[in-house]
Parts: sequence; structure tokens; C-alpha cells
Amino acid sequence: MSRYGLCRFIVSVALLSSVVGLPAEAQQGGTELWPQVHSNRRVTFYLRAPAAQQATLEANFLSEPEAMTKDAEGLWSVAIGPLDPEIYEYNFKVDGLAIADPMNPFVKVWRRNARSMVLVPGDSPMFYEEQNVPHGTVHVHRYHSKSLDVTRGLYIYTPPGYETSGPLRYPVLYLLHGSGDTEDAWTIVGRANLIADNAMAAGRARPMIVVMPYGHTPSISSDRTRPRNWKSLESDLIGDVIPFVEKNYRTHSGSEHRAIVGLSMGGGQSLRIGLGHPEMFGWVGAFSSSAPSSEELDTLLARPENVNEKLRLLWIGCGRKDFLFEANQKFLAALEAKTIRHTAHITDGGHEWPLWRHYLNEVLPLLFDTGK
Repeated sequence: MSRYGLCRFIVSVALLSSVVGLPAEAQQGGTELWPQVHSNRRVTFYLRAPAAQQATLEANFLSEPEAMTKDAEGLWSVAIGPLDPEIYEYNFKVDGLAIADPMNPFVKVWRRNARSMVLVPGDSPMFYEEQNVPHGTVHVHRYHSKSLDVTRGLYIYTPPGYETSGPLRYPVLYLLHGSGDTEDAWTIVGRANLIADNAMAAGRARPMIVVMPYGHTPSISSDRTRPRNWKSLESDLIGDVIPFVEKNYRTHSGSEHRAIVGLSMGGGQSLRIGLGHPEMFGWVGAFSSSAPSSEELDTLLARPENVNEKLRLLWIGCGRKDFLFEANQKFLAALEAKTIRHTAHITDGGHEWPLWRHYLNEVLPLLFDTGK
């Protein structure tokens, strides 16, 4: 069933994570699924391609492609590691053609390509791994955007106990993806649902609904620019997504119960929309963001006293090796110059999902603390 052919589809998080959250050797159950993650954290990658003349492994844990060896049966393999506990991305290059692993169901589908993923577990479960705790539910919707005149996808996470909590209402986090992603990225790669499950089970985060919309908008003209993309997303989010969520889910209204957070492109969208509408969003976060330009800041920060009065949290995170680090430093300097209260979280790392998963895990406990 095509994701884009759905009207509404509900996925149990426990079932979803049992497929994509485990090492392949635990997934197999009699079925040949690769790669194999060994107890010493070495990983063996396999590819069955008898007619291929050359095969290499490309991965975000390798500085250069690793040649694979072919056996008499046409099975290519290479062993790597040991690797640190993490979720890694990889693909194969077969006679010059890059492909995802055909025997691994754990796939990150980008807007223009796909990469396979493998989870190398730690000695104890990582904060983004499935644990023996109550699980929430991920709902997948299709909705018609009147603002954009198009039907779009929307992922919504409800916390454990939502279905049985009667009239109880919840705050909402609007969580935005990056430019290469689609609306499923924060669940499939970002593991937002599992991070939230674990944080709530540990008492670190308040029960909340997490809404993950599609961040790209259809072209209006050939000279469409990124600012127009976020402006049209703003129209869709405020005019269509939020009303859809508040009509179909038991949500609290008011800025103190609404947050907007995103990564990269989504971080820039979160800053522009959140700072532009502090009366709607009391909590704003941006990870490795495409920060607003100087001209945009003149408008967004024209009334710093209004931002300080209404925003309960403005959280900016970026890695020192990120190609957007300098832009984020300039943005932080602008906040300082305007004496706008904020949290700057500068860490090691680049423009990458491992960092963004950590950032989300750090931000969730800060949201919806009405004592702030």
C-alpha cells in the first residue's frame, strides 16, 4: 500500500519498532535479512549479486568506500568494526550503481534517493531504542490543504494511554524535518516516537502529542525561493494542519501548550514561524537550522520585548562541524544584541541525525513546563 495512497493508517509503535528497531540477526526469525550485527559490535554486510564485477560498501562511518569480496556462490560480503552504538546509514555501489540493501527492511527514504540503516546496540538500550515501557501510537493521515490546494501527508504521535485517558487534553509539539526528508523522517530515522516513549516512561518529559507535517510545499512559479517555501508552509501549518489536529485530537489550545521545533530547513521554518507568531507558539527549538537572514531578523526581532514576554523557551542547537555553524553563530549574536532570552546548545558533531536525536532527547523535557 502506497504511503501516498493512504487516507488514514494507524501503526502500533510497538509493532513498528519490532521491525526496524532491532539488529538484523534478531529480526531474521528464519528469514534471510542482512546485515548481521555481532555481539562484539562488528557488522557483516552481504549482497547477493552473482553477475556483478565490483561491489563496495559506502557508509557514514567510513571515510572512503570499502571493497567487498565475492564468494563462489555470488555472495559479496565485508565485515566492519567494532562500531560505537548508533544508527548508521549505508548503501552499496554495484558496478558503479548506488543501491540500498535489498535484504534490509530498515530504509531511510529521502526525497530523491534511499539509504539503508543498521542499528548497533549498546550494552544497555540507548534512549532511541525500543524498551520495555508503554508505547504510544503513530497515526498517518492524508488531509486536504486549502492553503496549498493539494492533499498532503501528516504523521501524528499520541502518547501512551491517550486512547484510554477519557477527556484529558494534551499539549502539542509540531516537529519539522529537513530539506532532504519527508514527513516520516522523524519516526523512521529520528525515532521521535521511541525517544518520547522512553522520556515519558522515565518521567523526564510530559505527555504530549507530536505532529510531523510535510515541510515542502508545491511550486507556485519557476522563481520560487526558500522564503516563499516557508511562508506557504506557514499558511498550511496555521491554516490547515493546526485546525486539523485540534479538530481530531484532544489538544490544549494556547501558546503555552504549543511548541514548534525542527532540524535544518525545518529549524529555519520553526524559527521564522515561531518568532513570527509568539502568540501561537510558546516554545521554539531549532537544530542545525538554516537561520533567518539579517533582513528577516529585522522583522522577526523588531519587538524583542514581545518575544521575551511570550516565549517560554527559545532553544538553538548546532554542531561545531556543521556547515551551518557560522550562520547559527550570527543568529545567536543577533539574539544577544537584542537581549532576547534563549538557550544556546553548541556541541561537537556535524549536520547529522545522531546529533538531532540527542537534541530532541534534551529538548523534550524542557517543553510545557508551565512554571517557566
